[in-house]
Amino acid sequence: MRFDVLSIALLTALVSACSPTADYNGSGTSGRLVQTSNVTLVQITEDNVGGINGETSYGTNAIEAALPGFTTEGIQTAVENNTEWALAAFNTDGFQVLQIFKGQNGKVRSVHGVTHHLQGPNGERIGMTFSDVGTARADCRAGKNLWRGMAICKSNGHPNVELVYAIPGYQGPFDQLPPSNDLFDAELQRILWTPKT
Repeated sequence: MRFDVLSIALLTALVSACSPTADYNGSGTSGRLVQTSNVTLVQITEDNVGGINGETSYGTNAIEAALPGFTTEGIQTAVENNTEWALAAFNTDGFQVLQIFKGQNGKVRSVHGVTHHLQGPNGERIGMTFSDVGTARADCRAGKNLWRGMAICKSNGHPNVELVYAIPGYQGPFDQLPPSNDLFDAELQRILWTPKT
């Protein structure tokens, strides 16, 4: 069963608010609800995303074989500079976990992790803050175009994995990263993986 984007957003907000997988950050600083999970549907490493690697062909059969139990469906989604068609990978509950993009060689060009039920190579999870992850400002750049107002950062020690952070309330200037105190609370929105070359 598939859910439309609005239904998924509303359901995610509702589930996160009352789910045991949403952890309270009791550090005393922001007192915010950190929407992370202890359930890992897919592990992103430097070499692969689940069973997807640099040799995986772009197509429903190959991707579903690399991700047992997942189904795929074509979607249109925003990347930094435009919108593109991609294959979305859904778990057995019908929630979108990954977005897979086609390369010119017929292989997978990149994979975007888009749910808090996955884990990056250093334990990063969607919903963690910039400070939770421990990202270095020097490893980041300001997003452009469709990702304007976002910070795009390298995953520590993994040059082919990037972390995309949303910066709540940031009003610009958009050609540079915000001040450190604004970046501190930026929330991880996507984990981007590109096959090593």
